[in-house]
Amino acid sequence: MNRKWIAGLLIASVSIAALIFIIKGDLYIAVLFMTALFALTNGFRAISFKEKGYERESKWMKWMSIFFAAMFIVVLLVIIV
Repeated sequence: MNRKWIAGLLIASVSIAALIFIIKGDLYIAVLFMTALFALTNGFRAISFKEKGYERESKWMKWMSIFFAAMFIVVLLVIIV
């Protein structure tokens, strides 16, 4: 399968999950999925920018993706504890 298809399906499924939990009123889980969504979109955008030759923008998006991945772990720990 093409990498763009996999990325699209992954992002779509995470965003649908976030919407479902928003509608159900479980906002902690919705925020967890939204931080995962931000990490995924920024990560795929970093790869796309690097392929196009935008090194500075790729580096920025990579660090934003790392930040949101760390926030995903923080939110997960808040939910568990």
